[in-house]
Amino acid sequence: MNKKCELIYEGKAKKVFSHNDENKVMIEFKDDATAFNAMKKAKFEGKGKLNCLISAKIFEHLMNKNIPTHFIELKNENTMIAQKIKVIPLEIVLRNTAYGSLCKQTAIKSGTVLAKPLIDIYLKNDELNDPLITKDRIELMNILSSKDLDLIIELTLKINIILKSFFKNIKLQLVDFKLEFGYDLKDNILLADEISPDNCRLWDLNQKNDTIVSLDKDRFRNDLGGLIEAYSEINRRIKNFI
Repeated sequence: MNKKCELIYEGKAKKVFSHNDENKVMIEFKDDATAFNAMKKAKFEGKGKLNCLISAKIFEHLMNKNIPTHFIELKNENTMIAQKIKVIPLEIVLRNTAYGSLCKQTAIKSGTVLAKPLIDIYLKNDELNDPLITKDRIELMNILSSKDLDLIIELTLKINIILKSFFKNIKLQLVDFKLEFGYDLKDNILLADEISPDNCRLWDLNQKNDTIVSLDKDRFRNDLGGLIEAYSEINRRIKNFI
């Protein structure tokens, strides 16, 4: 007899529900868009479905390249079934090109291609506004061991190589992206959350004269309009490529 699925957690962009199998969860993608730690909010019909479909395809691609992820399968177009994990409260941001907060906090000019990928780590805590955090502070707070942090950094660099190539094949420049990880029931580290235009900065390589055309959540952050059209275009390119 099936147990009733219960809401375990609701975040800004997703709801997590229990599954009949206690080792799994169901993740429903919402149509909500938020920016600046939810100071800016809106709803876009179809956004959740697009992020779910895009994430599923990218997770499958990463798993084919031996990256361990929580993804199992799609339940429907806006819900995925995933392994149940204990979320590590860190956001790992990898930057290939200087943009956004990096340029506000340093003298690096916006649009500068970095000599090597930069990894910034943020504490996942809305009340503290997700502050930038050091390795020593992570150790001090007993968030995870230095060995596990090294593994996460190693995985992030591997994921970057795979995603840069993947997006280049569909004429997109991977400027930067945010990852989250967690522990499965056997304490293995898995890539979690989502990989979508909500947490990747993607520029259209089809443009001429070095014009920057964002096909990501910057369309909402910066009031550019056309968010659903941009996400739909990414989904279309991925479907044609895979």
